[in-house]
Amino acid sequence: MELFDLSLLNSTLRMVTPILLAALGGMLCSRVGIFNVGLEGLILVGAFSAIVANYFTGNLIVSVIFAAFISLLFSLILAVMAIQFKANMIVVGIAINFLALGLTTFLLRAIFDVKGAFYDNTMTGLPNINIPILENIPVLGAIFSGHTILVYVALVVPFILFVFMYRTVTGFRMLSVGYNQVAARSLGIHVEGLQYLAIALSGILCGLAGAQLSLGLVTMFSEGMTAGRGFIALVATMLGQSHPFGVLGASLLFGLTDALSTRMQSFSIPTQFTSMIPYVLTLVAMFLLKGRGVETDETNQQSSR
Repeated sequence: MELFDLSLLNSTLRMVTPILLAALGGMLCSRVGIFNVGLEGLILVGAFSAIVANYFTGNLIVSVIFAAFISLLFSLILAVMAIQFKANMIVVGIAINFLALGLTTFLLRAIFDVKGAFYDNTMTGLPNINIPILENIPVLGAIFSGHTILVYVALVVPFILFVFMYRTVTGFRMLSVGYNQVAARSLGIHVEGLQYLAIALSGILCGLAGAQLSLGLVTMFSEGMTAGRGFIALVATMLGQSHPFGVLGASLLFGLTDALSTRMQSFSIPTQFTSMIPYVLTLVAMFLLKGRGVETDETNQQSSR
């Protein structure tokens, strides 16, 4: 087995999907002056909700929709606390992460009567789709064919958001809120409404990310299975300068390191070392960013007050 080959790129697309979807959600929040630290918790809630719906309904479509809906409801906690009550959004985001971790652990035992992880061999995960024409094309077929529907959704969403943000009136208004909330409010723009919209869309995207994590990569749920992907997504948002294509590129970089760390385990490299790779890259990216994303969002929050 080679370290770098087409199958590595194929694995990268699978690994990057939860990170990319969550990062795009974080990007939307950033564009309206909300620093969403709760991405980790929103993904975890989505992952658990997808498994619960799949177990009780056996319908994958319902499972994905349910995951997106529950994460949407969970994201409203951040919206209400940060927008209505003017709470510190970073503190609220961290609280959401701990709440999601504790709640999913409790419900795992309450609903399935198990500890640690839940797996049922009667459940089916999201099927891989082989695109008829694409799968026969050399190189491209090996990379882009044979993924779940959520992988393709994740690759399309950045282009949709680019059109939405830079080609529609609502998108321009969201950008104006991110640049200067006081000026946007003076023009009659409903700042709070756009912030609610951005956080709600972020919740939906994180729910889809969670569904891919628990039904696409595996067909099970384990406590804390997000393993820091929400925080990596947050860094990808800042590294991509809150631009759809920048976030796509940054997420692919993190997805590649995630896939690479898994591949390196086949070369008798200690698992403890390979597992560190994505997080080491995250720390390096944070060092290079020097807090630019955080400073911008804190400035927007102060200006709104």
